[in-house]
Amino acid sequence: MDPLVLGLVCGVVAFIIGVAVMIAIQRSSAKSKAKTIIEEAHKEAEMLMQEKLLKAREEELQIKAEADKAANQRMSKVQQNEARLKQREMQLNQQQGEIARRRNENDTFKANLEAQAAVLESQRTELDKLTRTAQDTLEHISGLSAEEAKEKLIESLRDEAKTAAQSYINDIMDEAKLTANKEAKRIVVQSIQRVATETAIENSVTVFHIDSDEIKGRIIGREGRNIRALEAATGIEIIVDDTPEAIVLSGFDPVRREIARLALHQLVADGRIHPARIEEVVTKVRHQIEEEIVETGKRTAIDLGIHGLHPDLIRLVGKMKYRSSYGQNLLQHSRETANLCAIMASELGLNPKKARRAGLLHDIGKVPDEEPELPHALLGMKLAEKYKEKPEICNAIGAHHDEIEQQSLLAPIVQVCDAISGARPGARREIVEAYIKRLNDLEQLAMSYPGVIKTYAIQAGRELRVIVGADKIDDAETEKLSAEIAKRIQTEMTYPGQVKITVIRETRSVSFAK
Repeated sequence: MDPLVLGLVCGVVAFIIGVAVMIAIQRSSAKSKAKTIIEEAHKEAEMLMQEKLLKAREEELQIKAEADKAANQRMSKVQQNEARLKQREMQLNQQQGEIARRRNENDTFKANLEAQAAVLESQRTELDKLTRTAQDTLEHISGLSAEEAKEKLIESLRDEAKTAAQSYINDIMDEAKLTANKEAKRIVVQSIQRVATETAIENSVTVFHIDSDEIKGRIIGREGRNIRALEAATGIEIIVDDTPEAIVLSGFDPVRREIARLALHQLVADGRIHPARIEEVVTKVRHQIEEEIVETGKRTAIDLGIHGLHPDLIRLVGKMKYRSSYGQNLLQHSRETANLCAIMASELGLNPKKARRAGLLHDIGKVPDEEPELPHALLGMKLAEKYKEKPEICNAIGAHHDEIEQQSLLAPIVQVCDAISGARPGARREIVEAYIKRLNDLEQLAMSYPGVIKTYAIQAGRELRVIVGADKIDDAETEKLSAEIAKRIQTEMTYPGQVKITVIRETRSVSFAK
Protein backbone atom coordinates (compact mmCIF):
# COMPACT_ATOMS: atom_id res chain seq x y z
CA MET A 1 0.00 0.00 0.00
CA ASP A 2 1.16 3.43 -0.79
CA PRO A 3 2.50 5.10 2.32
CA LEU A 4 0.90 8.37 1.32
CA VAL A 5 -2.45 6.83 1.02
CA LEU A 6 -1.85 4.93 4.18
CA GLY A 7 -0.93 8.10 5.97
CA LEU A 8 -3.95 9.85 4.54
CA VAL A 9 -6.18 7.02 5.70
CA CYS A 10 -4.63 7.05 9.15
CA GLY A 11 -5.12 10.76 9.35
CA VAL A 12 -8.76 10.51 8.37
CA VAL A 13 -9.26 7.73 10.90
CA ALA A 14 -7.59 9.76 13.60
CA PHE A 15 -9.76 12.73 12.69
CA ILE A 16 -12.91 10.71 12.85
CA ILE A 17 -11.85 9.25 16.19
CA GLY A 18 -11.20 12.73 17.53
CA VAL A 19 -14.51 13.94 16.31
CA ALA A 20 -16.21 10.96 17.96
CA VAL A 21 -14.34 11.61 21.19
CA MET A 22 -15.39 15.22 21.14
CA ILE A 23 -18.99 14.29 20.50
CA ALA A 24 -18.88 11.85 23.41
CA ILE A 25 -17.38 14.48 25.64
CA GLN A 26 -20.08 16.99 24.66
CA ARG A 27 -22.82 14.42 25.30
CA SER A 28 -21.45 13.72 28.72
CA SER A 29 -21.30 17.43 29.48
CA ALA A 30 -24.90 17.95 28.20
CA LYS A 31 -26.17 15.13 30.35
CA SER A 32 -24.52 16.57 33.43
CA LYS A 33 -26.02 20.04 32.62
CA ALA A 34 -29.43 18.51 32.05
CA LYS A 35 -29.24 16.69 35.30
CA THR A 36 -28.27 19.87 37.09
CA ILE A 37 -31.19 21.75 35.47
CA ILE A 38 -33.58 18.97 36.39
CA GLU A 39 -32.40 19.05 39.99
CA GLU A 40 -32.76 22.80 40.16
CA ALA A 41 -36.27 22.54 38.66
CA HIS A 42 -37.20 19.93 41.28
CA LYS A 43 -35.93 22.21 44.02
CA GLU A 44 -37.84 25.23 42.67
CA ALA A 45 -41.00 23.13 42.25
CA GLU A 46 -40.69 21.92 45.80
CA MET A 47 -40.20 25.46 47.07
CA LEU A 48 -43.23 26.70 45.06
CA MET A 49 -45.30 23.84 46.41
CA GLN A 50 -44.37 24.72 49.96
CA GLU A 51 -45.19 28.41 49.36
CA LYS A 52 -48.58 27.48 47.85
CA LEU A 53 -49.29 25.15 50.74
CA LEU A 54 -48.45 27.90 53.24
CA LYS A 55 -50.61 30.40 51.40
CA ALA A 56 -53.46 27.94 51.13
CA ARG A 57 -53.16 27.20 54.84
CA GLU A 58 -53.29 30.93 55.67
CA GLU A 59 -56.32 31.43 53.48
CA GLU A 60 -57.97 28.43 55.07
CA LEU A 61 -57.33 29.87 58.52
CA GLN A 62 -58.68 33.28 57.46
CA ILE A 63 -61.83 31.76 55.94
CA LYS A 64 -62.34 29.70 59.04
CA ALA A 65 -61.99 32.78 61.26
CA GLU A 66 -64.51 34.74 59.16
CA ALA A 67 -66.90 31.78 59.17
CA ASP A 68 -66.56 31.55 62.96
CA LYS A 69 -67.25 35.29 63.28
CA ALA A 70 -70.33 35.12 61.03
CA ALA A 71 -71.54 32.07 62.92
CA ASN A 72 -71.09 33.92 66.23
CA GLN A 73 -73.01 36.92 64.92
CA ARG A 74 -75.79 34.74 63.60
CA MET A 75 -75.92 32.94 66.91
CA SER A 76 -76.15 36.29 68.75
CA LYS A 77 -79.05 37.38 66.55
CA VAL A 78 -80.77 34.07 67.08
CA GLN A 79 -80.40 34.46 70.82
CA GLN A 80 -81.78 38.02 70.67
CA ASN A 81 -84.75 36.83 68.62
CA GLU A 82 -85.35 34.05 71.09
CA ALA A 83 -85.30 36.54 73.98
CA ARG A 84 -87.71 38.87 72.09
CA LEU A 85 -90.03 36.01 71.32
CA LYS A 86 -90.00 34.95 74.95
CA GLN A 87 -90.84 38.50 76.04
CA ARG A 88 -93.62 38.71 73.46
CA GLU A 89 -94.96 35.39 74.61
CA MET A 90 -95.02 36.68 78.19
CA GLN A 91 -96.90 39.80 77.08
CA LEU A 92 -99.42 37.74 75.13
CA ASN A 93 -99.95 35.55 78.15
CA GLN A 94 -100.55 38.64 80.27
CA GLN A 95 -102.99 40.07 77.70
CA GLN A 96 -104.85 36.81 77.50
CA GLY A 97 -105.13 36.83 81.26
CA GLU A 98 -106.40 40.44 81.21
CA ILE A 99 -108.91 39.59 78.47
CA ALA A 100 -110.16 36.64 80.40
CA ARG A 101 -110.49 38.80 83.53
CA ARG A 102 -112.40 41.49 81.65
CA ARG A 103 -114.63 38.92 80.01
CA ASN A 104 -115.54 37.67 83.45
CA GLU A 105 -116.19 41.22 84.63
CA ASN A 106 -118.34 41.91 81.54
CA ASP A 107 -120.34 38.79 82.14
CA THR A 108 -120.89 39.90 85.70
CA PHE A 109 -121.81 43.45 84.63
CA LYS A 110 -124.17 42.12 81.96
CA ALA A 111 -125.89 39.96 84.49
CA ASN A 112 -126.28 42.99 86.80
CA LEU A 113 -127.67 45.08 83.91
CA GLU A 114 -130.17 42.43 83.04
CA ALA A 115 -131.28 42.29 86.63
CA GLN A 116 -131.57 46.11 86.80
CA ALA A 117 -133.43 46.15 83.46
CA ALA A 118 -135.91 43.66 84.82
CA VAL A 119 -136.38 45.82 87.93
CA LEU A 120 -136.82 48.96 85.77
CA GLU A 121 -139.30 47.21 83.52
CA SER A 122 -141.39 46.22 86.49
CA GLN A 123 -141.16 49.78 87.86
CA ARG A 124 -142.15 51.21 84.47
CA THR A 125 -145.14 48.91 84.32
CA GLU A 126 -146.17 50.05 87.78
CA LEU A 127 -145.60 53.73 86.77
CA ASP A 128 -147.75 53.29 83.65
CA LYS A 129 -150.51 51.92 85.81
CA LEU A 130 -150.23 54.87 88.21
CA THR A 131 -150.11 57.34 85.26
CA ARG A 132 -153.24 55.88 83.72
CA THR A 133 -154.96 56.01 87.07
CA ALA A 134 -153.91 59.67 87.61
CA GLN A 135 -154.93 60.57 84.03
CA ASP A 136 -158.34 59.00 84.49
CA THR A 137 -158.73 60.88 87.76
CA LEU A 138 -157.72 64.21 86.16
CA GLU A 139 -160.03 63.68 83.18
CA HIS A 140 -162.86 62.89 85.56
CA ILE A 141 -162.16 66.00 87.69
CA SER A 142 -161.53 68.48 84.78
CA GLY A 143 -164.06 67.08 82.38
CA LEU A 144 -161.43 67.22 79.54
CA SER A 145 -159.71 64.45 77.70
CA ALA A 146 -155.89 64.19 77.61
CA GLU A 147 -155.73 65.43 74.01
CA GLU A 148 -157.92 68.44 74.76
CA ALA A 149 -155.83 69.33 77.81
CA LYS A 150 -152.64 68.97 75.74
CA GLU A 151 -153.99 71.29 73.03
CA LYS A 152 -154.97 73.91 75.60
CA LEU A 153 -151.55 73.72 77.26
CA ILE A 154 -149.74 73.99 73.90
CA GLU A 155 -151.88 76.95 72.87
CA SER A 156 -151.17 78.71 76.16
CA LEU A 157 -147.43 78.08 75.87
CA ARG A 158 -147.47 79.22 72.24
CA ASP A 159 -149.06 82.55 73.16
CA GLU A 160 -146.57 83.07 75.99
CA ALA A 161 -143.67 82.17 73.66
CA LYS A 162 -144.92 84.61 71.00
CA THR A 163 -145.16 87.42 73.52
CA ALA A 164 -141.72 86.69 74.96
CA ALA A 165 -140.19 86.32 71.49
CA GLN A 166 -141.71 89.58 70.28
CA SER A 167 -140.43 91.39 73.35
CA TYR A 168 -136.98 89.83 72.86
CA ILE A 169 -136.96 90.78 69.17
CA ASN A 170 -137.97 94.35 69.98
CA ASP A 171 -135.17 94.62 72.56
CA ILE A 172 -132.63 93.28 70.08
CA MET A 173 -133.84 95.60 67.32
CA ASP A 174 -133.72 98.62 69.64
CA GLU A 175 -130.21 97.73 70.75
CA ALA A 176 -129.07 97.12 67.17
CA LYS A 177 -130.60 100.42 66.00
CA LEU A 178 -128.93 102.27 68.85
CA THR A 179 -125.54 100.73 68.13
CA ALA A 180 -125.85 101.07 64.35
CA ASN A 181 -127.04 104.68 64.56
CA LYS A 182 -124.23 105.56 66.94
CA GLU A 183 -121.54 104.00 64.75
CA ALA A 184 -123.03 105.42 61.55
CA LYS A 185 -123.23 108.90 63.06
CA ARG A 186 -119.61 108.64 64.20
CA ILE A 187 -118.40 107.71 60.71
CA VAL A 188 -120.57 110.33 58.98
CA VAL A 189 -119.61 113.13 61.39
CA GLN A 190 -115.93 112.24 61.16
CA SER A 191 -116.12 112.17 57.36
CA ILE A 192 -117.93 115.52 57.18
CA GLN A 193 -115.46 117.12 59.59
CA ARG A 194 -112.52 116.01 57.46
CA VAL A 195 -114.10 117.15 54.16
CA ALA A 196 -115.58 120.63 54.01
CA THR A 197 -116.16 122.55 50.77
CA GLU A 198 -117.89 125.74 49.80
CA THR A 199 -121.67 126.07 49.82
CA ALA A 200 -123.94 126.89 46.91
CA ILE A 201 -122.62 129.87 44.94
CA GLU A 202 -123.73 129.19 41.34
CA ASN A 203 -125.87 131.70 39.45
CA SER A 204 -127.48 131.75 36.03
CA VAL A 205 -125.89 135.11 35.14
CA THR A 206 -122.38 136.49 35.03
CA VAL A 207 -121.60 140.17 35.59
CA PHE A 208 -118.83 141.56 33.39
CA HIS A 209 -117.28 144.70 34.86
CA ILE A 210 -116.07 147.50 32.59
CA ASP A 211 -114.10 150.66 33.33
CA SER A 212 -116.46 153.19 31.72
CA ASP A 213 -119.79 153.45 29.97
CA GLU A 214 -117.98 154.40 26.77
CA ILE A 215 -116.99 150.77 26.32
CA LYS A 216 -120.68 149.78 26.39
CA GLY A 217 -121.22 151.66 23.17
CA ARG A 218 -118.22 150.01 21.52
CA ILE A 219 -119.52 146.60 22.61
CA ILE A 220 -122.98 147.35 21.18
CA GLY A 221 -121.52 148.63 17.92
CA ARG A 222 -123.19 150.50 15.10
CA GLU A 223 -126.88 149.58 15.08
CA GLY A 224 -126.07 146.77 17.56
CA ARG A 225 -124.07 144.69 15.09
CA ASN A 226 -121.27 143.88 17.56
CA ILE A 227 -123.57 142.66 20.31
CA ARG A 228 -125.60 140.62 17.82
CA ALA A 229 -122.41 139.03 16.46
CA LEU A 230 -121.27 138.27 20.02
CA GLU A 231 -124.61 136.71 20.97
CA ALA A 232 -124.67 134.64 17.76
CA ALA A 233 -121.11 133.41 18.30
CA THR A 234 -121.48 132.53 22.00
CA GLY A 235 -125.19 131.68 22.37
CA ILE A 236 -125.41 133.97 25.41
CA GLU A 237 -127.81 136.86 25.95
CA ILE A 238 -125.88 140.06 26.63
CA ILE A 239 -127.87 142.58 28.65
CA VAL A 240 -126.63 146.15 28.46
CA ASP A 241 -128.74 148.39 30.71
CA ASP A 242 -128.30 151.36 32.99
CA THR A 243 -126.26 149.42 35.51
CA PRO A 244 -123.06 151.45 35.91
CA GLU A 245 -119.81 149.85 34.77
CA ALA A 246 -121.37 146.43 34.30
CA ILE A 247 -122.75 144.19 31.56
CA VAL A 248 -124.83 141.11 32.41
CA LEU A 249 -124.21 137.82 30.58
CA SER A 250 -127.28 135.61 30.91
CA GLY A 251 -127.50 131.94 29.94
CA PHE A 252 -128.17 128.51 31.40
CA ASP A 253 -124.87 127.01 30.13
CA PRO A 254 -121.92 128.02 32.34
CA VAL A 255 -119.41 127.05 29.62
CA ARG A 256 -120.97 129.47 27.15
CA ARG A 257 -121.08 132.23 29.77
CA GLU A 258 -117.41 131.68 30.53
CA ILE A 259 -116.54 131.80 26.80
CA ALA A 260 -118.50 135.05 26.44
CA ARG A 261 -116.83 136.57 29.51
CA LEU A 262 -113.30 135.72 28.39
CA ALA A 263 -114.03 136.84 24.82
CA LEU A 264 -115.37 140.17 26.06
CA HIS A 265 -112.33 140.59 28.30
CA GLN A 266 -109.93 140.02 25.39
CA LEU A 267 -111.93 142.27 23.02
CA VAL A 268 -112.04 145.11 25.53
CA ALA A 269 -108.34 144.74 26.31
CA ASP A 270 -107.45 144.65 22.61
CA GLY A 271 -109.75 147.54 21.68
CA ARG A 272 -110.66 146.14 18.27
CA ILE A 273 -114.33 145.22 18.47
CA HIS A 274 -116.02 144.29 15.20
CA PRO A 275 -117.89 141.16 13.94
CA ALA A 276 -114.87 139.51 12.25
CA ARG A 277 -112.67 140.08 15.30
CA ILE A 278 -115.44 138.85 17.59
CA GLU A 279 -115.73 135.53 15.73
CA GLU A 280 -111.96 135.10 15.75
CA VAL A 281 -111.66 135.80 19.48
CA VAL A 282 -114.64 133.58 20.37
CA THR A 283 -113.16 130.67 18.40
CA LYS A 284 -109.81 131.15 20.12
CA VAL A 285 -111.41 131.36 23.57
CA ARG A 286 -113.48 128.25 22.88
CA HIS A 287 -110.26 126.29 22.22
CA GLN A 288 -108.75 127.73 25.39
CA ILE A 289 -111.78 126.63 27.40
CA GLU A 290 -111.52 123.11 25.95
CA GLU A 291 -107.86 122.98 26.97
CA GLU A 292 -108.73 124.32 30.40
CA ILE A 293 -111.44 121.66 30.80
CA VAL A 294 -108.92 118.91 30.04
CA GLU A 295 -106.34 120.51 32.34
CA THR A 296 -108.92 120.80 35.13
CA GLY A 297 -109.82 117.12 34.75
CA LYS A 298 -106.14 116.10 34.88
CA ARG A 299 -105.44 118.29 37.90
CA THR A 300 -108.49 116.92 39.72
CA ALA A 301 -107.42 113.32 39.06
CA ILE A 302 -103.88 114.07 40.26
CA ASP A 303 -105.12 115.85 43.40
CA LEU A 304 -107.28 112.83 44.31
CA GLY A 305 -104.58 110.29 43.44
CA ILE A 306 -106.65 108.65 40.70
CA HIS A 307 -104.64 107.18 37.83
CA GLY A 308 -105.43 105.47 34.55
CA LEU A 309 -108.58 107.42 33.66
CA HIS A 310 -109.54 107.43 30.01
CA PRO A 311 -108.92 110.84 28.35
CA ASP A 312 -112.63 111.23 27.59
CA LEU A 313 -113.47 110.62 31.26
CA ILE A 314 -110.87 113.21 32.27
CA ARG A 315 -112.56 115.69 29.91
CA LEU A 316 -115.97 114.93 31.44
CA VAL A 317 -114.55 115.49 34.92
CA GLY A 318 -113.22 118.86 33.77
CA LYS A 319 -116.62 119.82 32.34
CA MET A 320 -118.12 119.42 35.81
CA LYS A 321 -116.44 122.69 36.77
CA TYR A 322 -118.98 124.54 34.62
CA ARG A 323 -122.05 122.63 35.78
CA SER A 324 -124.13 123.09 38.92
CA SER A 325 -126.87 121.07 40.57
CA TYR A 326 -129.33 123.06 42.71
CA GLY A 327 -126.66 125.78 42.96
CA GLN A 328 -123.91 123.35 44.05
CA ASN A 329 -120.87 123.21 41.78
CA LEU A 330 -120.75 119.70 40.33
CA LEU A 331 -116.96 119.36 40.37
CA GLN A 332 -116.75 120.46 44.00
CA HIS A 333 -119.59 118.04 44.83
CA SER A 334 -117.80 115.18 43.04
CA ARG A 335 -114.48 115.92 44.76
CA GLU A 336 -116.20 116.07 48.14
CA THR A 337 -118.06 112.83 47.44
CA ALA A 338 -114.81 111.15 46.35
CA ASN A 339 -113.02 112.14 49.58
CA LEU A 340 -116.01 111.08 51.70
CA CYS A 341 -116.10 107.71 49.93
CA ALA A 342 -112.39 107.14 50.58
CA ILE A 343 -112.77 107.99 54.29
CA MET A 344 -115.80 105.73 54.75
CA ALA A 345 -114.20 102.88 52.82
CA SER A 346 -111.13 103.10 55.07
CA GLU A 347 -113.35 103.08 58.18
CA LEU A 348 -115.14 99.98 56.90
CA GLY A 349 -111.97 98.14 55.81
CA LEU A 350 -112.60 98.46 52.05
CA ASN A 351 -110.41 99.73 49.21
CA PRO A 352 -110.28 103.57 49.49
CA LYS A 353 -108.81 104.04 45.99
CA LYS A 354 -111.75 102.33 44.29
CA ALA A 355 -114.20 104.23 46.49
CA ARG A 356 -112.55 107.57 45.63
CA ARG A 357 -112.64 106.72 41.91
CA ALA A 358 -116.35 105.79 42.02
CA GLY A 359 -117.16 108.91 44.03
CA LEU A 360 -115.45 111.19 41.50
CA LEU A 361 -117.19 109.56 38.51
CA HIS A 362 -120.67 109.10 40.01
CA ASP A 363 -122.16 112.21 38.33
CA ILE A 364 -120.43 112.12 34.91
CA GLY A 365 -123.85 111.36 33.40
CA LYS A 366 -124.78 115.01 34.06
CA VAL A 367 -122.15 116.38 31.62
CA PRO A 368 -122.35 114.19 28.49
CA ASP A 369 -121.50 115.44 25.00
CA GLU A 370 -124.88 114.14 23.86
CA GLU A 371 -128.20 114.22 25.75
CA PRO A 372 -129.89 110.80 25.50
CA GLU A 373 -133.18 110.08 27.26
CA LEU A 374 -131.62 108.33 30.25
CA PRO A 375 -131.29 109.19 33.94
CA HIS A 376 -127.85 110.59 34.70
CA ALA A 377 -126.91 107.61 36.91
CA LEU A 378 -127.57 105.04 34.16
CA LEU A 379 -125.93 107.27 31.55
CA GLY A 380 -122.86 107.62 33.77
CA MET A 381 -122.71 103.83 34.21
CA LYS A 382 -122.84 103.33 30.43
CA LEU A 383 -120.06 105.88 29.93
CA ALA A 384 -117.92 104.14 32.56
CA GLU A 385 -118.52 100.77 30.91
CA LYS A 386 -117.65 102.28 27.52
CA TYR A 387 -114.30 103.50 28.84
CA LYS A 388 -113.43 100.13 30.48
CA GLU A 389 -113.96 100.97 34.16
CA LYS A 390 -114.22 98.00 36.56
CA PRO A 391 -117.71 96.43 37.00
CA GLU A 392 -118.03 97.34 40.69
CA ILE A 393 -117.27 101.00 39.93
CA CYS A 394 -119.80 100.99 37.06
CA ASN A 395 -122.40 99.44 39.36
CA ALA A 396 -121.73 102.03 42.08
CA ILE A 397 -122.25 104.84 39.52
CA GLY A 398 -125.49 103.34 38.17
CA ALA A 399 -126.96 102.40 41.57
CA HIS A 400 -126.37 105.62 43.54
CA HIS A 401 -130.03 106.61 42.94
CA ASP A 402 -131.40 103.02 43.29
CA GLU A 403 -132.16 102.75 39.57
CA ILE A 404 -130.37 99.39 39.40
CA GLU A 405 -129.57 96.79 42.05
CA GLN A 406 -126.52 97.39 44.22
CA GLN A 407 -124.06 94.53 43.75
CA SER A 408 -121.13 95.50 46.00
CA LEU A 409 -120.44 97.40 49.22
CA LEU A 410 -118.99 100.21 47.11
CA ALA A 411 -122.45 101.16 45.80
CA PRO A 412 -124.10 102.06 49.16
CA ILE A 413 -120.97 103.98 50.19
CA VAL A 414 -121.20 106.14 47.04
CA GLN A 415 -124.95 106.60 47.59
CA VAL A 416 -124.51 107.67 51.22
CA CYS A 417 -121.61 110.02 50.48
CA ASP A 418 -123.54 111.60 47.58
CA ALA A 419 -126.42 112.26 49.98
CA ILE A 420 -124.06 113.68 52.63
CA SER A 421 -122.46 116.06 50.16
CA GLY A 422 -125.69 117.14 48.50
CA ALA A 423 -128.17 117.09 51.37
CA ARG A 424 -126.20 118.78 54.15
CA PRO A 425 -127.41 122.29 55.09
CA GLY A 426 -126.12 124.99 52.78
CA ALA A 427 -124.87 122.62 50.08
CA ARG A 428 -127.73 123.13 47.64
CA ARG A 429 -130.53 125.53 46.93
CA GLU A 430 -133.97 124.55 45.80
CA ILE A 431 -136.55 126.51 43.86
CA VAL A 432 -139.24 127.74 46.24
CA GLU A 433 -142.12 126.36 44.17
CA ALA A 434 -140.56 122.90 43.97
CA TYR A 435 -139.74 123.03 47.69
CA ILE A 436 -143.32 123.91 48.66
CA LYS A 437 -144.73 121.28 46.31
CA ARG A 438 -142.51 118.63 47.85
CA LEU A 439 -143.70 119.51 51.37
CA ASN A 440 -147.35 119.44 50.27
CA ASP A 441 -146.82 116.06 48.61
CA LEU A 442 -145.33 114.72 51.83
CA GLU A 443 -148.32 115.83 53.87
CA GLN A 444 -150.89 114.59 51.33
CA LEU A 445 -149.20 111.20 51.11
CA ALA A 446 -149.53 110.70 54.88
CA MET A 447 -153.12 112.00 54.92
CA SER A 448 -154.17 109.29 52.46
CA TYR A 449 -153.99 106.64 55.22
CA PRO A 450 -157.11 105.88 57.30
CA GLY A 451 -156.97 107.03 60.90
CA VAL A 452 -154.64 109.98 60.19
CA ILE A 453 -155.99 113.27 61.57
CA LYS A 454 -153.25 115.80 60.80
CA THR A 455 -149.81 115.86 59.15
CA TYR A 456 -147.03 118.42 59.41
CA ALA A 457 -143.84 118.58 57.33
CA ILE A 458 -141.19 120.25 59.52
CA GLN A 459 -137.40 120.64 59.62
CA ALA A 460 -137.37 121.89 56.00
CA GLY A 461 -139.08 118.70 54.87
CA ARG A 462 -136.67 116.39 56.71
CA GLU A 463 -139.28 115.27 59.27
CA LEU A 464 -142.92 114.35 58.80
CA ARG A 465 -145.13 114.27 61.90
CA VAL A 466 -148.31 112.25 61.59
CA ILE A 467 -151.04 112.58 64.23
CA VAL A 468 -153.50 109.66 64.37
CA GLY A 469 -156.73 109.14 66.27
CA ALA A 470 -156.32 107.18 69.47
CA ASP A 471 -159.70 105.51 68.94
CA LYS A 472 -158.87 104.41 65.38
CA ILE A 473 -155.29 103.07 65.59
CA ASP A 474 -153.65 101.23 68.47
CA ASP A 475 -149.98 101.36 69.54
CA ALA A 476 -148.96 98.30 67.51
CA GLU A 477 -150.43 99.74 64.32
CA THR A 478 -148.53 103.04 64.71
CA GLU A 479 -145.21 101.29 64.05
CA LYS A 480 -146.66 99.58 61.00
CA LEU A 481 -148.08 102.90 59.73
CA SER A 482 -144.70 104.64 60.17
CA ALA A 483 -142.91 101.91 58.21
CA GLU A 484 -145.50 101.97 55.40
CA ILE A 485 -145.30 105.76 54.99
CA ALA A 486 -141.47 105.62 54.91
CA LYS A 487 -141.59 102.92 52.26
CA ARG A 488 -144.00 104.92 50.07
CA ILE A 489 -141.90 108.07 50.37
CA GLN A 490 -138.82 106.10 49.28
CA THR A 491 -140.53 104.64 46.23
CA GLU A 492 -142.73 107.55 45.11
CA MET A 493 -140.86 110.75 45.94
CA THR A 494 -137.53 112.44 45.24
CA TYR A 495 -135.91 114.29 48.14
CA PRO A 496 -132.42 115.16 49.43
CA GLY A 497 -131.02 113.29 52.42
CA GLN A 498 -133.53 111.40 54.53
CA VAL A 499 -137.01 112.02 55.91
CA LYS A 500 -137.92 111.08 59.48
CA ILE A 501 -141.51 109.87 59.96
CA THR A 502 -142.93 110.33 63.48
CA VAL A 503 -146.39 108.91 64.21
CA ILE A 504 -148.03 110.42 67.33
CA ARG A 505 -150.96 108.75 69.10
CA GLU A 506 -152.19 110.21 72.35
CA THR A 507 -155.22 109.77 74.57
CA ARG A 508 -156.53 112.87 76.35
CA SER A 509 -158.97 112.86 79.22
CA VAL A 510 -160.52 116.27 80.01
CA SER A 511 -162.69 117.08 83.02
CA PHE A 512 -164.02 120.34 84.45
CA ALA A 513 -164.32 121.31 88.11
CA LYS A 514 -167.38 123.49 88.71
